[in-house]
Formats: sequence, structure tokens, C-alpha cells
Amino acid sequence: MSNTTTTNTTTNATASATPATELPPPPRGNPTLVALGVGIGIGGAIVLLGVGLLFFWYKRRKIDLSGSLSQGLKAEPSGGSLLKSQQKVPAPTDNMVAMLPKPTHVSPSPSPGMVLGFSKTTFTYEELAQATEGFSNANLLGQGGFGYVHKGILPNGKEVAVKQLKVGSGQGEREFQAEVETISRVHHRHLVSLVGYCISGAQRMLVYEFVPNNTLQFHLHGKGRQPLSWANRMKIAIGSARGLTYLHEDCQPKIIHRDIKAANILLDYNFEAKVADFGLARLNLEAGTHISTRIMGTFGYLAPEYALSGKLTDKSDVFSFGVVLLELISGKRPIDKAQFVDDDNIVDWARPLLRQALEGGNFDIIVDPRLEKDYDSNEMTRMVACAAVCVRHFSRRRPRMSQVVRALEGNMPLDDLNDGMTPGESSFYESHESSDYDNSISNSNSNSSYKDDLKKFERLALESQRHNNCESSGPTSDNDLRQSVSSSEVLQTTREKS
Repeated sequence: MSNTTTTNTTTNATASATPATELPPPPRGNPTLVALGVGIGIGGAIVLLGVGLLFFWYKRRKIDLSGSLSQGLKAEPSGGSLLKSQQKVPAPTDNMVAMLPKPTHVSPSPSPGMVLGFSKTTFTYEELAQATEGFSNANLLGQGGFGYVHKGILPNGKEVAVKQLKVGSGQGEREFQAEVETISRVHHRHLVSLVGYCISGAQRMLVYEFVPNNTLQFHLHGKGRQPLSWANRMKIAIGSARGLTYLHEDCQPKIIHRDIKAANILLDYNFEAKVADFGLARLNLEAGTHISTRIMGTFGYLAPEYALSGKLTDKSDVFSFGVVLLELISGKRPIDKAQFVDDDNIVDWARPLLRQALEGGNFDIIVDPRLEKDYDSNEMTRMVACAAVCVRHFSRRRPRMSQVVRALEGNMPLDDLNDGMTPGESSFYESHESSDYDNSISNSNSNSSYKDDLKKFERLALESQRHNNCESSGPTSDNDLRQSVSSSEVLQTTREKS
């Protein structure tokens, strides 16, 4: 027992006294191999960096190329899933949705799709039916001579106005194509923009930006409405004048609206004006010439030469805009027998009063009493002067819309606007520069009035309508004619009916 213990103790002591075996030192590296490894690492990093830069450049170039090419290429119809309408609408077999043509006139303003944050410019019938809840009456904004206008909501939540042309109304593919080709070139902050369109069998629809605050007609003449402030009236006049100026002088070829009226001036919540419904206007294809077309327009706004002959010039729009200015000044409707007992229309009623106001400086005789004299006298002078020259009987004596804009803004002397005539004067005269209509008036009847022109036009239009409706039953009255002889009214809401 003691021997065992002694042996173990000796063994442990021996183990403790024996030093631990040392590990051999690590071998020293070869300098050549170290340099080679560092070089490979640096080279690999450079290669990776180069590949990354090349990939980034390629992606940027691809995006730029795709963006530029998309403007010139015609896209195919949308291949996405068709939205189901809440109404059962059969999909036509010849369903075709086309891209808008490439604009021929470059404008600094952004495209409608960019403004709305929605790039799509083509729609199927089913998609628009879904957007308008099956073109329901609840979404009906208004009805004009060419069809119905419904409010719609696109899949991204954006609001639009869908104009559905009447099927078999006589305004078929020709008018539709004219509207699309015209509007697709026009982008201006004071003109209603076209978002897209759809052709689906016999169905033809246009999709406009939605302007939320109704029309000038609604705010001026709607029952129970608060009167427009003078500041807003001035803003609306200048904005709509700028929009017309763009159509007349900045578009190539020039665009004649043909139906300027308060119902076709839409307003946003800041009372900025946007001129609507110029899509079916004829283009002035030959510089300095007029366009002969079937008579269209609205009583009370028609220029004398247009009412009788159907010949269109930009000066016809100027006359109609002058009537709108008279509405802004007086708050009266263009045609109202209750207000104009002797004259029947705002033009004949206002002409002598405009001259008196400009000569005597007393505008109370013509200003809307609801303003309660709360207006800027200098601005009123400018608007009255513009209205007076715009509604001159002779088209050649009316100003260009760019002159009207400068005069309203105070950037043009009113003497230059009057062109040597007494402010408010609209007397008849002979001129070698006058149109055929102007000369015929000068040589035949120097005492004609705007009321006489409207009566002549009414008879001519009534005869034309009776001829076109000869196969239909029931007589056509003069009152029916007054209601029907007007072009389409984009976004004239049902609330305007009074």
C-alpha cells in the first residue's frame, strides 16, 4: 500500500518537473507569394467595380431609350385583365383601342397622363364601364349635343370625365377622330386635357381630366349661389382668354373653338378657368381662310357672321368670348326676355351702356348689383373695354385674343385695343379689308342689330332641322330649336338646370 503511494507520488513529481514540449515556430512566408496574393485581391476588386459601373450605365441607358421610344411607337391594346362592368355589357368582337397620335406641336406643359399621375392613354369599353359604375345616372355629369358625360374613377383612384358619344347620332367616327387628333396636340393649363380614348365597335368615348368645381354658368346663374367675387371673375376672364389665345395663336394649325360660352368654362377649387369642349372644332388648314361647316353653336353667343353663313374664323370665338365677359360684368344671361324686354339679348342691351360707362366712368349702370360695388375700378374699365371691342358687329374690327389678354392684364393701352374707334362703338362702315359678311351688312342694312341676326339664323336653322327630321313624327317648334342648336357641353352638370 505504501509502495503504491510512493510510486504515484514519484510519478507525479517527475511529470511536474518535466518541461512542456514547445511548438515549432511558424514558417516564414515567401515574399513573392504575399505580393501575388495582394495583387490578386486588388485586381479582383477593380474588376468587380468595373462590372458594377458597366451594369449601372447599361440600366440607365436602357431606361432612357425606352422612355424616348415609347413616345414614337404605337402601343398595342392593353393586355391586362378586363375589368368587369357592374352592368352586363357584351364585349364587341371588333374591339380596338388606339394610342393617341404623337403631338405635332411641342408644348412646355406636361402631358395629361403626367399631370394626373396616370400614364395610361388607352381604355377598353369594359374598363370605362367599370370606372363609371356602368355609366350610371348617379355618375352623370351632363348631356350635350354629342352625348353623355359621366364621372369615372380609374383603378389608381384618379377622377376623370368620360364623354360617351351618342351611337347613331350622326356624329360618328369622323367627328370622333377629329376630336382625338385635335385634343391630343393641345396641352395648356387653361384648357381641359384629354387623358385617353376608346373605340369599341360602335362605342366611342373620350376620357378627360376631371375639373371639380363645376362651370362658370353654374356659379354665375345657378339658383341660390353666392355671387362670384370680382377677383374671381377677373381671374376667370384672364385664364379663359389665355386658353383661347393658345388655340388661336400657338397651335399649328390654329384651332377655332366654335362654341365659347359660360357652360364650357370649367373651374377648379381655386377658380382657375379651363376651356372645355373644343375637340370638335375644325382646324384652319389654310392660313388666313375661314372654314365652312354646318352651323353649330349656342344662341346668345353666336357671332353675327357665323349665325348667318356658318363661316368660322378666330374672330367668331372673340365675339363669343365678349359675351362671356358681359356675363361676368353684369351677371345676366345671354338670352333672357325677362331682363331684356326690348333687346332680348345681352349684346344689344349692353352696347350703349358700355359706351356710356367708358365715357363717363360710371359702371353702376352695367355692373352686377350683387357685387355691391365691390370691384377694382381700373380692372372693371379694362374688362368693359375688352367686352366692347369683342362684340363689335364687324369681325375685322374685333381684336385678337392675345390683345385681349394683354388688355385684361393691364399690359396694353386701351387706345391700342380700340384701334382708333370710340370706346364701345360698333357702328357699321365699309372697308376693303372687311369680310364678305361685313361688306354685305355695310351695303344692305346699316341699322341691323344682333337680335335681327339671331332671328335670321333661327329661321335658317329651323328650316335645316325640319329638313333633316322630315321622316320623324311631330312638329318642331322655335323653342325646341333654341334648346337643340348647341354643341356638346362637357361637364355641364345637372345642377345647372334651373
